[in-house]
Amino acid sequence: MTALLERADQAISVTAMVRSFSAKLKEISSRATERLVIFKDNQPAAVIINVQAYQEMLDELENLRIEAAARERLSNFDQTKAVSHEDMRARYARKD
Repeated sequence: MTALLERADQAISVTAMVRSFSAKLKEISSRATERLVIFKDNQPAAVIINVQAYQEMLDELENLRIEAAARERLSNFDQTKAVSHEDMRARYARKD
C-alpha cells in the first residue's frame, strides 16, 4: 500500500474528485498524471490510471507469470528425458 502514492498530487478525496471529475479524467487520459488515488474517510478507496498504463501492467503481469512457469519447468528439467530436435522432426515430419 505504501507504493500507492509517490507524490501528494496523486491523492484526491472523493469529494474533490466529484467536483473536478472531467479535468482529472483528462489529466489521466493524457498521462499528465500517472495515477490518482481516491481517498474516502482518509483511506485509499480506488486508483484511476490511464487505459494504456493498465494494459501495460496486465502485459507485464502476464510476462512475469510466463517467466515463473518457465523457471519452474526448468528447475524440474531432466536432460535424460529430453528429445532432440532431429528426433522430434523425424517423429512428426509430414509424409506427403
